[in-house]
Amino acid sequence: PIRERVLGAEHRDTLITRANLGVTTGKAGDEAGARDLFAELLPLVERVFGAEHPETLLSRGNLASWTGDAGDAVRARDMFAELLPIHERVLGAEHPHALTTRANLARWTGEAGDAVRARDMCAELLLVRARVLGSEHPDTVKTRRDLASWIERAAVEDESPGREG
Repeated sequence: PIRERVLGAEHRDTLITRANLGVTTGKAGDEAGARDLFAELLPLVERVFGAEHPETLLSRGNLASWTGDAGDAVRARDMFAELLPIHERVLGAEHPHALTTRANLARWTGEAGDAVRARDMCAELLLVRARVLGSEHPDTVKTRRDLASWIERAAVEDESPGREG
């Protein structure tokens, strides 16, 4: 409220403070509250920075992540699916933010019930991250762990009754 009063509701520092509040709200265990804060913030960020500015893309990614963390994996998957081509066009397909969006899309695809597709997406992402970031980069290592998890979950999915494969 102080930043809004002193700087204005659409000042860059006010918007950053609101984004930080959203992240800390989620990290404190209120995922739905974080989602709601980013849902309120996004239209302001889009108006101030533009629909494809990196700050706007970051806010969209946060909204998608907190949407998933708040329990709506399908919506999170769909939001990341909409965001990925914009990230790739604006920043480049191998930009770290675009790669993070790909990782999030894989995660929420799996959480939405398609472990096989999540596995395949992680396998593709691992090759790119290893080439771009190096095999020991923390994001590459995390993708390798995620891939192992989705391989395991996909095997269970493949063995479920009524599934051919």
